[in-house]
Amino acid sequence: MDIQTLAAQVAAHMDGPPEAEGTTAPAPGMVLFKRTRPTELRAALYEPVVCLILQGRKEVTVGESALEVGPGESLLISHDMPVTARIIAARPEVPYLSIVLMLDLPLIRSLYEEVGDALVERAPARSATVHEADPRLIAALGRYVALPDEPVERKVMAPLLLREIHFRLLMAPHGGMLRQLLRHDSHASNVSRAITRIRRDFRTALAVPDLAREVGMSVSSFHKHFRDITSSTPLQYQKELRLLEARRMLSAGEHAVTTIAYEVGYGSPNQFSREYARKFGVPPSAHLAQTGAAAGAW
Repeated sequence: MDIQTLAAQVAAHMDGPPEAEGTTAPAPGMVLFKRTRPTELRAALYEPVVCLILQGRKEVTVGESALEVGPGESLLISHDMPVTARIIAARPEVPYLSIVLMLDLPLIRSLYEEVGDALVERAPARSATVHEADPRLIAALGRYVALPDEPVERKVMAPLLLREIHFRLLMAPHGGMLRQLLRHDSHASNVSRAITRIRRDFRTALAVPDLAREVGMSVSSFHKHFRDITSSTPLQYQKELRLLEARRMLSAGEHAVTTIAYEVGYGSPNQFSREYARKFGVPPSAHLAQTGAAAGAW
């Protein structure tokens, strides 16, 4: 299966007239996206995913690195990452089409016995990478999109196809960070556990030495590898989570700015307003009740 055939297959799954935008979920953990025009820059939290672009182009910025992804290329995110993203090429006659599949890290680790130590990455790897998709990965994603509605076949085939897709990603040139995640005791796995803890408790004060000890690392090693993987410090990462949650709450329009500042963990509403304006370009009051302001950027 080539990328044009898969694009036609995805377009056929979208409801409505050809010029309509939309999303649909044809299989567990998978979402298909269609956009007919470029989007504004949006801040979002990307969980571990692979995004295959079928038509159009998008730009994703992680830390100071800007990644551009086009047709036939896949964006691989190995850790929960605050990003800014936008679709930069889309028009009604050639809409932006993409497939996004949530990654199953336990499934990746379950492949360790099959792939062995030989695949564990020794060279530096990044948590957000782009590479041309292998034809075998494209074909596996196409079969997953085309899962039949018949319940028994769907129940049996879905796990097999997911396992193949994750294996293809492990073998991919840009799967280095996933290969590091094969081992529970790797720096990548330690940072992943730390991120889970920060996400769970992002509203409370973060004691970095305690967190480093919790994941089995020295403070200096933890700082180094956390920055290498996330392009930020643990405290900066926590601040990103607080601001993203604040934007979501502001978009809902259910609370005052001061209430939201305290709710997401700030001790000073003035500091919250300054940091919010620095990140999003406008004060938090400007985003009150703006429906969709915190929408995902796929």
